[in-house]
Amino acid sequence: MANPHVLVVPYPAQGHVIPLLELSRCLVKHGVRVTFVNTELIHMQMKEALAMEDDTGSKIRQVFITVGLESLEHMKNSGKLTEAILRVLPRKLDELIEQINGSNGERITCLLVDQTLGWALEIAEKKAIRRAAFCPAAAALLVLGLSIPKMIEDGIIDSDGTPMKKQVIKLSPDMPAMNTEEFVWACLGNKAMQKNVFELIVRNNKSSKLAEWLLCNSSYDLETAAFTMAPQILPIGPLLASNRLEEDFAGNFMPQDSCLTWLDQQATQSVIYVAFGSLAVFNPKQFKELALGLELSNRPFLWVVRPDTIHTENEAYLKEFSDRVATQGQIVAWAPQQRVLSHLSIACFVSHCGWNSTMEGLGYGVPFLCWPYFADQFLNQTYICEIWKAGLGFVKDESGIITSGEIENKVEQLLGNGEMKARALDIKKLVMNGIKEGGGSNKNFKDFVEWIKG
Repeated sequence: MANPHVLVVPYPAQGHVIPLLELSRCLVKHGVRVTFVNTELIHMQMKEALAMEDDTGSKIRQVFITVGLESLEHMKNSGKLTEAILRVLPRKLDELIEQINGSNGERITCLLVDQTLGWALEIAEKKAIRRAAFCPAAAALLVLGLSIPKMIEDGIIDSDGTPMKKQVIKLSPDMPAMNTEEFVWACLGNKAMQKNVFELIVRNNKSSKLAEWLLCNSSYDLETAAFTMAPQILPIGPLLASNRLEEDFAGNFMPQDSCLTWLDQQATQSVIYVAFGSLAVFNPKQFKELALGLELSNRPFLWVVRPDTIHTENEAYLKEFSDRVATQGQIVAWAPQQRVLSHLSIACFVSHCGWNSTMEGLGYGVPFLCWPYFADQFLNQTYICEIWKAGLGFVKDESGIITSGEIENKVEQLLGNGEMKARALDIKKLVMNGIKEGGGSNKNFKDFVEWIKG
């Protein structure tokens, strides 16, 4: 195919944009033209971040669609977000495709879309554009969604996704155990949101059949059972900036604090890295317990505390705490996570277990202390602790708090011997072999590029 032109459309959230941006950069490296579509707010954040990166980023044409999500408050408003994604974005994307196809002889030849935006595949089919879907989460999450009809038939959930009772199930003998109350749509804390998310998953199951490729940011070695259950899902991960063997690290489009100099001054495998992604928030009591637990560890720590998570009560405490632990730890508003995780001083990763963070930790051989917050993060913790055995989970007390003592104990348990670190390094070797020449992820990606160009 002459001059293949791929239009990439992520779901408007950092955890979805990051891996699709990395995949786009890989496509550009292979001579594919890419136009990357974002909402206006994310577009401006990403453009600023990419301005400081290498010229691969500049070769990606960035465009934005105005859908009424102009602030972080809008992004966090579930009703406004749902309205924008299901009502406004489809119409605007249709208009954008027509606009691109009608200018200077250009033509979109392939739509690469986040799997959660299945309606975009329907638009592409009507326009006779080739279609590929990408899942930025675990393949097991896709398999769970595809298993909904059978789970309804077996009486595990009702027709709106509500678990019939609390139980732990396995979709196959080798799949991770799943608590029905922690299904991705059932643990959102909001009945209306549960209904919307469940209906979206059911609709996307049908829409995904329109995709000629169903790609996933994972690897055969990590999720063998899931890929056996759903062989139509093809892993191309882990998608890490280091895969391109360059100095630049794509990804975060939030302001990044420079903490690498501080890390350079710490001993090898000594630092506890603490980061909970772009959504998790803590109440003042939990915030203080986490702070005290880090202090009690008597180990250096790098703690990412987003400004939007600091309650008034936390703000005063954080100032006092920062002064008290100034020689032990660094507290930053954001961090260049892949650079941090690849640093020799990092000993472990206290994480919310988002899939991007999970892939990054595994890709750099860092063991985990798991602190899932919502959605698929509970499934990812099960993978880390029970399937891959590369980390430990925290246990909450009777009031639902992870105490400072629990944090201190788990840090010591994880780092007190080298077993978890050795296991993490073994997994790193496995998954990185998958993206090298001859590996499963590498082959799938090359076949995908050939299809785009064919």
